[in-house]
Amino acid sequence: MIEKFKVLSSELAYHGAVLDFYSKEMKIPNGNIAKWDCLAHRGAAAIVPVTDEGKIIMVRQYRGGNDEIMLEIPAGARDSVTEDMKVCAMRELEEETGFRSDEVYHLLDFYSAPAYTSEMIGIFYTEHLIPSKQHLDENEFVELEEYTLDELIHMIENGELKDGKSVAAIFAYKNLVDKR
Repeated sequence: MIEKFKVLSSELAYHGAVLDFYSKEMKIPNGNIAKWDCLAHRGAAAIVPVTDEGKIIMVRQYRGGNDEIMLEIPAGARDSVTEDMKVCAMRELEEETGFRSDEVYHLLDFYSAPAYTSEMIGIFYTEHLIPSKQHLDENEFVELEEYTLDELIHMIENGELKDGKSVAAIFAYKNLVDKR
């Protein structure tokens, strides 16, 4: 059984708009002291929005972490660590796509990269879209695209869709649909 690691110190090295960078000193099970870098994140939510025609609305946007334009499900960071993830998903749905929904259901939660960040992402879906108004942030640029579930599965299998939260969400939604 792996023994618990002990945090000896945790120093805030950088406070950012979305992330805080910590340098931690850890006592590991063999008695050694190790230095770890960790990113503290307030969490995020994402949503699989399904149209009446059964297509999934995706957003294409630039991501600075890998300097690529990525295809993703609508998503965004929580306003605070206490914001309900479902509320966040509903907000991001309307902000990014111009649709809202009163019927949003939970699919799964997962840690995006637990080796170095605390970010937990809540994934939701809706099959009941209500036209509304898009509310993009001033520096947010997205293009909306619609795909069938089969098209998205094919894109994942061919390496065209590489965003982790979207891959997890699409497969979780497919599992749900297959059980119906």
